[in-house]
Amino acid sequence: MKSESKRAVVAALLANLGIAVAKLVGFAFTGAASMLAEAIHSIADTANQGLLFVGGALARRQATASHPFGYGRERYFWAFIVSLVIFTLGSLFALYEGVTKLVHPHALHSPAWAIGILVVAMALESASFTVAIRQSNKLRAGESWWAFVRRSKVPELPVVLLEDLGALVGLALALLGVGLTVATGNARYDALGSMAIGVLLFAIAAVLAVEMRSLLLGEAAAPVTERALRQVIEADAEVRRLVHMRTQHLGPEELLVAIKVELDAGLDFAGVVGAINRVEAALRAACPIARVIYVEPDYCAGADEPNERA
Repeated sequence: MKSESKRAVVAALLANLGIAVAKLVGFAFTGAASMLAEAIHSIADTANQGLLFVGGALARRQATASHPFGYGRERYFWAFIVSLVIFTLGSLFALYEGVTKLVHPHALHSPAWAIGILVVAMALESASFTVAIRQSNKLRAGESWWAFVRRSKVPELPVVLLEDLGALVGLALALLGVGLTVATGNARYDALGSMAIGVLLFAIAAVLAVEMRSLLLGEAAAPVTERALRQVIEADAEVRRLVHMRTQHLGPEELLVAIKVELDAGLDFAGVVGAINRVEAALRAACPIARVIYVEPDYCAGADEPNERA
């Protein structure tokens, strides 16, 4: 896990741990359903940051005979598990608690505790969100935030960004529910706040699950990276044509590149080997994360002879 991801995860873990304790204290004093839903949400987020660290540690293992391309996708797997944790411990619990309190409303006790803790939690969560934004900006390269979440190959940053954003919106919903309950004396507003938090977490979990599933299945390099690789290949003096290229991320910082190139028909065996080695070296220089490269040589003996493209 690179330093950008690690800083964002550490900041989120510390913030969520403190917030979870504060919210549990608030629930003990108030009995607010939305406060309990937010406490469980923060506990789930704290566990999620721990899971991201587990994924980062497991991904650093060396390749083995049974896993010859290494364990880089461990980070994608554990980020996918995070999406399931958000859904089960966050969304489902918040919905259950909200529905229960909607059917059987309970009056709030010491609402000032709830409001004070929610305001403090928003301040801490804002600090964590600021760190996530700052670290993400180092990799975003001018993309929109939605495009960054959709296209990023580094799973930790989109996870922390969406978690922190969801936490801030959830805190606002909890504050609104508690505030309306205090203003109207109707405890069902608190229950509705909890249900709204559940719907919000369901949406975040769904987005993360879809994106992490795509990364687990194997995504190609970003278009800008593929264009750079093509330029390097086609710039070699002995390459007549790039027949095709396939790329796939084996992990956030590991890329597999497989190409088929038409070489000069006049090259002897040593010339072909030299051209392949030269292309591989150029690809690694242009894209350091291209750890695994396969080059299949081809040549066209004459204009009337069709070239194999498969």
